[in-house]
Amino acid sequence: MLEEIREARIGKLKKLKEAGMEPYPISNKRDFSLAEVLADFPKLSKRKISLNLVGRLMAIREHGGSLFCDFQDGSTSLTTGGTGKLQAYLKKNLLGDRLFSLFKEAVDVGDFLEFQGKLFLTKKKEKTLEVKKWRMLAKSLRPLPEKWHGLQDIEERFRKRYLDILMNKEVREKFFLRSKIIAEIRKFLEKEMFIEVETPMLQPLAGGAAAQPFITHHNALDIDLYLRIAPELYLKRLLIAGFPKVYELGRNFRNEGIDVFHNPEFTMLEFYEAYSNAEKQRDFIEKMFKILIKNLFKKSFIEYDGQKIDFSKKFKIISFFEVLRRLALLVNAETTSREDFKLKAKQFGIEVQESDGKEKIADNIFKKICRPKLIQPTFIIDYPAELLPLAKSFEKNKETADAFQLVAGGLELVKAFSELNNPLVQKERFLRQEEARTRGDLEAGESDEDFLEAMEYGLPPAGGVGIGIDRLVMLFTNTKNIKEVILFPTMRPK
Repeated sequence: MLEEIREARIGKLKKLKEAGMEPYPISNKRDFSLAEVLADFPKLSKRKISLNLVGRLMAIREHGGSLFCDFQDGSTSLTTGGTGKLQAYLKKNLLGDRLFSLFKEAVDVGDFLEFQGKLFLTKKKEKTLEVKKWRMLAKSLRPLPEKWHGLQDIEERFRKRYLDILMNKEVREKFFLRSKIIAEIRKFLEKEMFIEVETPMLQPLAGGAAAQPFITHHNALDIDLYLRIAPELYLKRLLIAGFPKVYELGRNFRNEGIDVFHNPEFTMLEFYEAYSNAEKQRDFIEKMFKILIKNLFKKSFIEYDGQKIDFSKKFKIISFFEVLRRLALLVNAETTSREDFKLKAKQFGIEVQESDGKEKIADNIFKKICRPKLIQPTFIIDYPAELLPLAKSFEKNKETADAFQLVAGGLELVKAFSELNNPLVQKERFLRQEEARTRGDLEAGESDEDFLEAMEYGLPPAGGVGIGIDRLVMLFTNTKNIKEVILFPTMRPK
């Protein structure tokens, strides 16, 4: 069926050429976007001037020998979330037999056209362009899916995102909101005097996070390189270089599983501030979220998964082991042995690897059992230092990192800590990571000697923050699947 439609449209394309109309011309003429036309319609229609307008044909209706068409150019999307759409009115005595007949014979929904005509209001007060001339700008060879029935399969929606966005207003609005969220974040950080930087995505070592990397090979240098799992170690080098506040908003890549919260390619914001620490960054993050919510939604709360999440109040603070006690019923969480953690994990249906230490098992219990229950904005503090090899430990408690995670709606949104700046301790941490790798922990990092050398020149005390943009967009758009907020998520080839 689809192939028959395609062949018929190729025939229409030939008909256009035979009529002397180029179906894919180099240039087009547009006097106004449809957003501008709709905004200034009373003034423009009163002037009775001939306008050139362009757009994609979305509907054709025949009535009493005349044609009514809806066309759109997407121009209002950034301001209202909708699309600039206008009605075109085509009549034989205005167009002439040739152009009117050619339109009926060769034009389909989905085609891009240029219309020339005057604006008027119909009897039903419909804003309309009375067309005197038209020409093809791009002939579509495949039919658009039906609005309500054409893209029902979720996998197909993700594979053909261009159609999903075109046909589904709510999807289109979601991605315009994503753009606004990122713009607001940049505006906030720039106001706070942060400098945006770009660090390597191809790195000789995979560092800055616990994750398996993607590996590639550079032919000219004959070396293996890794797609970055995090920009952290390069951003810290910039603190050493004297930059007081830096941030990077870009892609990271992790060769790990895909689920409703994870995509191998994702967007991350990391920022670092010299002479700061985790406590100061908690205050900074709370301020940032309150401003984001206010600027984006003009209120202090959002709805997520049927629950109201209130950002107006002071964010809650609870320690890592306290939340395990309360929500996973691990009474003596701090002193629980690895074997007892392992037994508890199995009761919860959590897989445990032989290389997993008790801290990692505890973290996996937190992720599966505790985090989904944390709905209101909550800072989880006092993480086991073993989980965060780049974080500074408390002076009086070396087993605990000065770190926090922000959770809201059951989603991990932020991870941050006071940055470890003692190069000798950092070297010890790297060596422990390498030992973990030899025991089979594929996510453990390697020792980065170049970074250690840089640290020995002096890394100022600093607070560092990482924010997963995709999960943040999930929360702000009331979305349960990360693929819904990524334009082109990673998919298995069909």
